[in-house]
Amino acid sequence: MAPTRPQTKQLKAPDEPVPLLSQEDATVIFVLGGPGSGKGTQCANLKKDYGFVHFSAGDLLREEQDRPGSEFGERISNDIKEGKIVPMEITVQLLKNSIWDTIQKEGVRKFLIDGFPRKMDQALKFEETVCPSKFTLFFDCPEDVMQKRLLKRGETSGRADDNEESIKKRFKTFVETSLPVVEHFEKEGRVVKVSAVPGPDEVYEDVKKKLEEWGMKPESKK
Repeated sequence: MAPTRPQTKQLKAPDEPVPLLSQEDATVIFVLGGPGSGKGTQCANLKKDYGFVHFSAGDLLREEQDRPGSEFGERISNDIKEGKIVPMEITVQLLKNSIWDTIQKEGVRKFLIDGFPRKMDQALKFEETVCPSKFTLFFDCPEDVMQKRLLKRGETSGRADDNEESIKKRFKTFVETSLPVVEHFEKEGRVVKVSAVPGPDEVYEDVKKKLEEWGMKPESKK
């Protein structure tokens, strides 16, 4: 009879990634909506009245694209022109750096992240490694309304993606990849949906009402 082999100790499973920040450390709100749904305008209002720091994922990528010596600049430029989504690791790292720098330098811990996450893997990666979001503020707007707004903006914006061909690609990308993110958070009860069809002032009044339902009020002016 063969000798009984001693049992080997069971190896521990590797630890799950620990977020840099918890929901107690910082308030993060994702802001999603199709291109031209008015996210930037509403974020500017919320920044002014609620004291949020506003990060646009698109702006951070464009800044990195134009930064001299950036190893990611050409990749970002090509993806933006084609209406594609920039690799997750680049976007998450840029956001992580910006959030941490703001907390260290300014002490502000309330963040609006505009145009992110645009894919499910981005959402999961950010919440695993940076900070779980409080909720997603989703601006719901029909495609024809958004297209009209973007073509109008393209007359003066100078943005390479404000043209009809790029707009169609961006719509397709949004529907295929970003809407599932909204649906995922909606199942978790973490979506605030607002119609973006009315004028900006009317939309903002709706936003304020819905934020109040989450216990969030404008900061008192000094």
